[in-house]
Amino acid sequence: MDPGVDMNDAARRLQNLDFHHPYTPYDVQEQFMRTVYEVLDKGEGQVGILESPTGTGKSLSLICASLTWLRNHKSSQFETSLRAAGESYQDEPSWLVDQLLRRKREELVQRWEDREKRLEVIRAKEKSLEERGRKRRRLDAPLASGNRKDVDADAEEAQWLLDDPGSRGEGPGDALSGLSKESREVLERIGLGGPQKKQEEDDEILAEEIKIYYTSRTHSQLSQFIAELRRPVFPSSLPTSATNKDASTAEPVKLLPLSSRQRLCINPSVARLGSVQAINDRCAELQQAKTTKKCSYVPKEELLSETHQFRDAALATIPDIEDLHHLGKSLAVCPYYASRSALPGAEIITLPYPLLLQRSAREALGIKLEGSVVIIDEAHNIMDAVANVHAAELKLSELRKGRDILGVYVKRFGKKLKGVNRVNVGRVGRVIDGLSEWMESAKSFKQEHGIVDANDLTRRKGIDQINMFELIQYIQESKLAYKIESYATHVTESDVNETGSSRSSTPVLHTLVSFLVALTNLSSEGRIFYQKISGSSPDIQLAYLLLSPTHAFSSIVSSARAVILAGGTMSPFDDYRNHLFPTLTEPKVTTLSCGHVIPRENLCVWSLAGTRPEGPTFEFSYQRRGDQAMVNELGLAILNICSVVPDGVVVFFPSYGYLDEVVEAWSRPPQASTQTASLWDRLQLRKRVFRETRGCSSDEVLQEYTQAILGSGQSNDTANPPVAGTRKGGALLLSVVGGKMSEGINFSDRLGRCVMVVGLPYPNIASPEWKAKMEYIETTTIANLTERDGLKVSKDEVRSQAKQAARDFYENACMRAVNQSIGRAIRHRGDYAAIVLVDRRYATHRIQGKLPGWIQDGMGDGKGKGNTLGGLMGALGGFFRDKRRQ
Repeated sequence: MDPGVDMNDAARRLQNLDFHHPYTPYDVQEQFMRTVYEVLDKGEGQVGILESPTGTGKSLSLICASLTWLRNHKSSQFETSLRAAGESYQDEPSWLVDQLLRRKREELVQRWEDREKRLEVIRAKEKSLEERGRKRRRLDAPLASGNRKDVDADAEEAQWLLDDPGSRGEGPGDALSGLSKESREVLERIGLGGPQKKQEEDDEILAEEIKIYYTSRTHSQLSQFIAELRRPVFPSSLPTSATNKDASTAEPVKLLPLSSRQRLCINPSVARLGSVQAINDRCAELQQAKTTKKCSYVPKEELLSETHQFRDAALATIPDIEDLHHLGKSLAVCPYYASRSALPGAEIITLPYPLLLQRSAREALGIKLEGSVVIIDEAHNIMDAVANVHAAELKLSELRKGRDILGVYVKRFGKKLKGVNRVNVGRVGRVIDGLSEWMESAKSFKQEHGIVDANDLTRRKGIDQINMFELIQYIQESKLAYKIESYATHVTESDVNETGSSRSSTPVLHTLVSFLVALTNLSSEGRIFYQKISGSSPDIQLAYLLLSPTHAFSSIVSSARAVILAGGTMSPFDDYRNHLFPTLTEPKVTTLSCGHVIPRENLCVWSLAGTRPEGPTFEFSYQRRGDQAMVNELGLAILNICSVVPDGVVVFFPSYGYLDEVVEAWSRPPQASTQTASLWDRLQLRKRVFRETRGCSSDEVLQEYTQAILGSGQSNDTANPPVAGTRKGGALLLSVVGGKMSEGINFSDRLGRCVMVVGLPYPNIASPEWKAKMEYIETTTIANLTERDGLKVSKDEVRSQAKQAARDFYENACMRAVNQSIGRAIRHRGDYAAIVLVDRRYATHRIQGKLPGWIQDGMGDGKGKGNTLGGLMGALGGFFRDKRRQ
């Protein structure tokens, strides 16, 4: 924001902004869009943490706010650039200045109009093909014939022999990105990765200096976002003073979806490899200058025309990943590399978490965040996502397979390995033997899991004497893992043909390399853990865990103009501020928790502390959750709730293990002489009961649950109780917080008229991972407090604050999981549901303060009711009777 602009004027302008929303936005959507716009408009280094419940149109609000800001900002920059040019001509005569500025304005407008005309021609062509029903047939047509087929290698040895590192003529950056020297030169000629070769005017594309990078967790979420992006229409980025056209003239959005080679590769011999790392290595291998079987789809001089067609079609049509894949096949040009030619001209770029969160992945794709906007959707799990992209696991069984594979390779090619190749293959063998020896010794450890001393791990076989950075670089540049494993696969396939036995496709050497990379990244922020794996084939696993996302995430925050963390359930907010960007000052961080779009009367939220005053209090702590009386009272509570709640009831338990215990307890014969059926049987008489189990197919359970509710044809009548011995309509689903049903599943409308959460699902604080996390937070908090406050605070006070910081982090992890489960219920404005939190602790102000704002509002003035079952039943009965009257 311009510091010279009056704040009141800026607020009024923000209040009156048209965000070009395709529908009439709700008040909460207006609030959300204004907050996003304000964060982006404030200037460099801003962060927004924004919570908008599922069903409130969050994705569309993000699109409308961010693209409205981008178009307005570009329009403003256009005028600013002209003013700056005028100032540089201030010593010239006014008539000359006017002429020069007019010419500059006309040049900028002409470039914009030429681009739009070109893209409009492509859009018209695509539309024509769609109308004639030929688009899909064209995209699915067989690949072009001729020289595009892979040529079988006559000499297998040339494919599997390791190259001499000194003969490749490319640095580690090229190896990491998978670009050969030949491909790098080609990309430079089309304006990427180096000095741009002068092109014909027809091949130029107007570059966008500021971009919006949008990332989400899954491919399907990105596809949904792209579908939403096609709804709104935005005005031109040119100011009205620059053209005679109407200010409302629309300018289509330029979108580019980025993805990995695994999703975009169109070379059948590479795509079928399956493993991401194997595909990456094989792709790079096929580009090496010495390779006889070069990939024919990688952009090269004779494919420049196809590459430019790909670029223009991508920018003209708002494609998703599948569209890019089909487009690449139709043009017989690699979508993974050709999409880079569209990068300069794109306004908004979508990509999955790993491609944004890893610096090496960003560099490989040519992504530059400086001055741009980063929007992270579904950001409630961003800290886990950062940890996951830097995690690595390695099993003893995999090391043994790796040793066997290495032996097969050395037996065949050992005499042909010279110099550096011979030395480094030997080093890989030493690393495998050393790690295997340590893992064999871990079998005798008394504890089933624990923390590993990295120095102890690398002491075996002299691993600590090997320069691991050099070894990893060699493996990546030489494609050692790919070549050795592909040769072993070739040998195994020959054996399979002879014996009919199956083979494993696990890329064990790639797994080893990933672990070695993690091993070299060890610092105070990471730990290595061991875990004994029981079963028919006992095993030992080593795992690297990133304890803090701060350092890994800092490069994004420090580079981007602004970062937006958005999600349906972001509460509690403290962890994002404390662990993602702890050094940002207060004015740099904006938080918002939106209300829901549903009317207040569509939500009924209660905390349940027990069934009756004289009965046991519900407190499902680890120490008390085995109380059989409490478990039975829980079953009676659910039985009663199912009698008044129509259709679907979803109950979330703290863990699979506890759900198993509860079901077992409910299935026992009744002790009271007045009852002849178990609690489990009585529940099944009320509703059909479904249960999520560890390793089950969530799709299958959800389908059966849905059929049990919707297949009945109509909602059951809450005014008339069922006849004894008959099942009332609807279904009951017993699920687990953090399980497959607690995230990404929509229990909208009749599927989730009531969502219950039993207890507080705290992580296992006794696990080595959580012990390490808590210790890390305490240590870093002490260091930060000591550095900040010096001797002003006593050591005891510092330790107390550090322990509290660790406890807060632990509790926040629990509440984020609870909030995700709660969010499964209300999915749109017309939806309604009851939410029941079963534990006395939900009535405390501390826990309620970590619930989403809309849930707290749903509790009404009597927050912390902590009522017994009678009060809850009265509230539920009245709530659903009112809904039936509407």
